[in-house]
Order: sequence, then structure tokens, then C-alpha cells
Amino acid sequence: MAFYSMFCCGNVSNRSERGKKPQTWRVFSLKELHAATNNFNYDNKLGEGGFGSVYWGQLWDGSQIAVKRLKVWSNKADMEFAVEIEVLARVRHKNLLSLRGYCAEGHERLIVYDYMLNLSLLSHLHGQHSAECLLDWNRRMSIAVGAAEGIAYLHHHSTLHIIHRDIKASNVLLDSDFQARVADFGFAKLIPDGVTHVTTRVKGTLGYLAPEYAMLGKANESCDVYSFGILLLELASGRKPIEKLSATMKRSITDWALPLASERKFDEIVDPKLNGTYVEEELKRVVLVALICAHSRPEKRPTMLEVVELLKGLKKEKLAELEHIELFKAAQAADYNDGASVVEDSSDFISEEKDSKPEIEGLRDEHNRTN
Repeated sequence: MAFYSMFCCGNVSNRSERGKKPQTWRVFSLKELHAATNNFNYDNKLGEGGFGSVYWGQLWDGSQIAVKRLKVWSNKADMEFAVEIEVLARVRHKNLLSLRGYCAEGHERLIVYDYMLNLSLLSHLHGQHSAECLLDWNRRMSIAVGAAEGIAYLHHHSTLHIIHRDIKASNVLLDSDFQARVADFGFAKLIPDGVTHVTTRVKGTLGYLAPEYAMLGKANESCDVYSFGILLLELASGRKPIEKLSATMKRSITDWALPLASERKFDEIVDPKLNGTYVEEELKRVVLVALICAHSRPEKRPTMLEVVELLKGLKKEKLAELEHIELFKAAQAADYNDGASVVEDSSDFISEEKDSKPEIEGLRDEHNRTN
């Protein structure tokens, strides 16, 4: 594969980054990664997703790493592996997960990252750390702004024009200071200059997918904005993107939150685990920005640069305008039946091809590592 051969030659970062400081990633040997992860021992497993499993490891110098190991080799999986390295090798931002290197020996495909001590946002909202309540309001605001800045860099500041296509809680990792690092670029798309969108097969997690992408496969920056809006609501409320009301009936987080926000009942949206300890003005800001990001019409959504400014409170006039937009007026006039607008579906995931096995799953069975 010509695309993949770029990585084998070690030329990924040199074409467009010439003149800048050299990248810090390198090629690892399979033997080295076997030693670091204790032969990919189950006790070292941090999580598992559609790509494969992620393992904790420690290199000879004592530094900690996370190793993502391809589950089953195929040409398609090899392409996703190549895309992720292509993106990570060229982008550097404090809110994007850093590439340490990769390994490609035989059919083994492994990507090596910095280890994130506090695992994923998912683990704190809905997983093993959720009962510990480690995410106070200040940390949530920092995570919201940090993740937004990372995505804004991909859309507007990177030498590559990148859309992520898989923004969700399990792909926002948290370092030792609870700073957000956006991760997992296996489904990222590189957009040529002058192109407004690409039409592609749909991949993603139900609940985060923009409607125009889910239905038509049209992907551009606004699809990431929509997913980020869902993530913001999840971060503020502690609720999942889709709530199961019965065995077959589900409700989206926007259907639940929009009528409450329209009636200014922000205290009913905020995560109860915060025990009322939050900044009211910031909560209002997060919820309003989240709902406009998750607007059903892509032309109504802000850019990620605007999202960063709004979350930081830098555009007070724009924030004031948000409260009076048509979206909230329509919600006030509609009979929402207490937000219980429901959809029927039996799967939380959407694969790239109809009737195929779901490709994308959130990290599950995350295991805490005692250092």
C-alpha cells in the first residue's frame, strides 16, 4: 500500500513540517512492546474498542505508555492504522494525545501513546471512577475548553485540514492534572483545500452523530461540532447521550435538555453528583453552547473557534443572543411531553456498512493501574 509505505520510510512528518523542530515519535520493535506490556498481559489492559485493545506499559527508562493493538489485521484496518499515524505524526497540540511511536511487524499493528493517568472522560462520567466524583465543576470547565481547543486546532490551525469523526467521552483522555487530550484518530478525514465536505461511509457512535452525516454520509467540520455539543451536555449533566426508557425506546440527551434549557431550568440539567457546587453563569453558558452546537441544521452551528470563545465567555453579546434564538423559542412553544421524545433502536452503534458488525465501540472494562 503506497499510503502505508510513507510510515515505513519514516517520512511522515518531514514533508509539511520542514524547518520545524523534529518530531519525537519513533518506531518500536515488537519485542520492546512485549517487554513493556508483560506480553500484553490481561492485567495490563486499559480498555477495548472496535480497533482492538489498549494496554498499559512501561519502557526501560521507566516512562509509562499506552499501546493500542490491532485486533484483526485487514487492509481496511491497516488503512485506519495508517491514517491515525498520519494525523498524529503531523499534529502537535497540548489538548491532543501525543504519538510516541508505532510498530508494524508482520500482521502486528500497534500505536504507542503517552499514558494518561486519569484514563478517559467516560470512566469518570459513567465508568469505574464515576462514584468517586473526581470531576468538580472547575475541572469540567477546563475539560470542555481544552477539548474544544484541541478540535479547533484540527479544524483551523493544523497544516492538515482534519475532521475527527469520532468525538465522544471515551476519546477524551485526561492526564495527571485532568487536562483534556482528544484521542483516537483512526476515523479522521483529511479534507483537501477548497472542499466543503466529503461524502463517506458512516462510522460513529449513535447519539453523537450529526443527522446529515448519519443519513447522507456528508462529513465536514460541523459534524464534529455536533458531536462536541453532545459531549458538552454529557459533561454538564452526567447523563449518557442516549437514555434507555424501555427495552426498545430511547431518548436523546438533546430531547431531554432542550425544553429544560428553554424554560431556564439549568439547575435540573446539571449533574446531581456536583451537589449544587457549580458556577451558574458557566453552567448556563455550557448548556446553551452545547445545544446550538447540536442544532439539527448544520448551517446554524458555530465553528469550533467560536465555541472556544463562547465557552471562555469572551463573546458576551453573542452569548446573550443565544438565549433568544429560534431554537429555544420553538422548544418553548412545542409540547415536549417533559422531554420524552423517543426513538426506537436496538443498537448504540452505527457501522460503516448496513448489516455489518458494529465497528466502533466506546472503551469498556477499563482497568485502573496502580503505579
